[in-house]
Amino acid sequence: MEFIISILAGILFTTGIYNILQKQLLRIVIGTGLISHAAHLFILTMGGLKGGQPPVLESGITEYTDPLPQALILTSIVISFGVTSVVLVLAYRTINENDSDNMEQLRGSEYE
Repeated sequence: MEFIISILAGILFTTGIYNILQKQLLRIVIGTGLISHAAHLFILTMGGLKGGQPPVLESGITEYTDPLPQALILTSIVISFGVTSVVLVLAYRTINENDSDNMEQLRGSEYE
């Protein structure tokens, strides 16, 4: 199961990087979102996908689930939501003020 999730995280990283390298702003925003989701899957996979008891330590419990990966992913989800919101607002303002979402035109490149 961990092998499949690792491959899925790799595919998400690959498509995210491909979208970041595109010329349209919306694709760049989607790429950052995909990379953050891939990081969530990667953290979850590295924490171990094993079943067990809830992470409550009581006497007699020998097998329990580590709560640290879930806490890290929850924090990462909040941070990626904030970053995505800021990037979407910046992209919206850029498109409205410059009437273009093409990065080559926004850079002022002479290769138009």
